[in-house]
Amino acid sequence: MDLKQYLRAKAGEVDKALSALLPERWVYPEIIHEAMRYSLFAGGKRLRPILCLASAEALGKDSNHLLPVACSLEMIHTYSLIHDDLPAMDDDDYRRGKLTNHKVFGEGIAILAGDALLTRAFELLAEVGCQAESSMKPVALQVICEVARAAGSLGMIGGQVVDLVSEGRPIECETLTYIHTHKTGALFTASVRAGALMAGASEQELEALTVYAENFGLAFQITDDLLDITGDETKLGKPVGSDERNKKATYPSLYGLEKSRELAREAVAKAVSALGSLPGSIWPLEQLARYLLERET
Repeated sequence: MDLKQYLRAKAGEVDKALSALLPERWVYPEIIHEAMRYSLFAGGKRLRPILCLASAEALGKDSNHLLPVACSLEMIHTYSLIHDDLPAMDDDDYRRGKLTNHKVFGEGIAILAGDALLTRAFELLAEVGCQAESSMKPVALQVICEVARAAGSLGMIGGQVVDLVSEGRPIECETLTYIHTHKTGALFTASVRAGALMAGASEQELEALTVYAENFGLAFQITDDLLDITGDETKLGKPVGSDERNKKATYPSLYGLEKSRELAREAVAKAVSALGSLPGSIWPLEQLARYLLERET
């Protein structure tokens, strides 16, 4: 199986579980459930849930029982995208080649759809904790705490805030690093750690996977910045150049294209190196990191 086949298979498992874990479109009030599903099934790569599942596999454990946790991470990610696209934030009309949620359902419903996805995500995580064996309940609680922190003002939201208030202003490299490690990297790290914790990782295994995740998140954001300059709009599903139009600080704007590519390569190398001592199948995590250097979407 090559990486594309692996990603397709895992994304299929996640999509099936997501559909079962969300209310159907016809459940009253229909419009909110339609809006939630519209963005959730708009063609995402499912990287965060796949990282969660692959982390358990890297420890030699079965990952099927982690699907509700993995799905909660995708719901949180999708909520953040819906809100990022709003006129008060990035004001984007397209996401993954489709009209953004607020363009289809209006700003009010889009905000509520994001809120509903976030709320359902934590309901799912709480259900996992309630159903866990007594020995796993403290672990499930730790996962809830870590995911909440990663999504909140000390994580993703904090990064988004600093990104928002930094628009049009010259910033230091440290500020840019803060934005990227929190706005994007925090949820990647939480995804990997959630899978590892639920799979019974030792302290050393958890540390190795955390180093992997932090460098994966950094490489992802650097390559995302690069794609906004060099990417193909037809493949990205959204216009390029939005960072420059919104006067956002990015790795290319601070370091230049070549240095940014070098930093991405260094981060990928550190991510891959961290996997060496894990007892299970590290191939998916390794290939996912290497894929970042050649991604087109």
